[in-house]
Amino acid sequence: MKTALESLKRFSEKTGEQKKSPERNVGLQTLFHKEMADHIRSRRFLLILALVVITGFASLYGALETISSGASDSGDFLFLQLFTASGNSIPSFVSFIALLGPFVGLSLGFDAINSEQNSGTLNRLLSQPIYRDSVINGKFLAGSAMIFIMIFVMGGMVGAIGLLVTGIPPSLEEIGRILVFLAFTSVYICFWLGLSILFSVLCRHAATSALAVIACWLFFTIFLSLLAGIVAAALYPMNSFESLFHIADYYQCELFINRLSPYYLYGEAVTTILNPGVRSVGIVTTAQMEGAVAGYLPFGQSLLLIWPHLTAMCAMTLIAFVIAYLRFMRREIRAA
Repeated sequence: MKTALESLKRFSEKTGEQKKSPERNVGLQTLFHKEMADHIRSRRFLLILALVVITGFASLYGALETISSGASDSGDFLFLQLFTASGNSIPSFVSFIALLGPFVGLSLGFDAINSEQNSGTLNRLLSQPIYRDSVINGKFLAGSAMIFIMIFVMGGMVGAIGLLVTGIPPSLEEIGRILVFLAFTSVYICFWLGLSILFSVLCRHAATSALAVIACWLFFTIFLSLLAGIVAAALYPMNSFESLFHIADYYQCELFINRLSPYYLYGEAVTTILNPGVRSVGIVTTAQMEGAVAGYLPFGQSLLLIWPHLTAMCAMTLIAFVIAYLRFMRREIRAA
């Protein structure tokens, strides 16, 4: 009898858990759709989107001008040049995305939490029968969905226009490389979304969180490369004859510090995947070059080269969001 009662109790507990899970999913789905609708109707997001679209098409115009004039070595991968070639005074599509991508993530997340808390809507939202983690999960998932949709739609538009103008269809390898590039770009922007949500949780005012994310962007984009050179020069001075024996250590140290920057990781990865002629992402010695056959690197080998970069970018994104998640779950929510 006791065993039967225990079995019945365990069955009722499992049934209760199954009944609770749909409620959690319903609350998360509702918040996800609500955040998606807010982003679509947001003038701020539409302004950032218009800026990215205009600069993207400007870079496409410069790339088409360069390809048509024969100023670039198109080789066997002309379609990839639509994303990597630059005009006389217009940077490439990759360069524009690397610089403007963080502002897309910033615009979607810098006031995700603190603005609602200051206006009092967060307190009323959490008083509803929904789980607290559904709030921050819904905001991050909605922002990530908008980023993936925007990047893949832009990539499709650039490819379609390039196909109409050049009349040369892409090969399967080029399509694979472009899809990996778009996926990596989306993850890169999602990192800045997670970082902006983190500062939105840590800072009380939206202006403070926005300035904090911009400061991080400036540090990773500009100052970290300068710091890498200073640290490498301090550890391995290059002012004597003996320093020639440490030149490899100098560049390894500088490369390691630079790779702490998501901007550098993104630039190194997309250059490798969009340019089949790149055969290495590290330092290559003369001994390693001996016997090497000149040619393009297959798509699978290029993907293996950037796989650590993609893993590191995903890890950085998850770390930023997990810290924001833990701080949000532990903080006291009160009306302003």
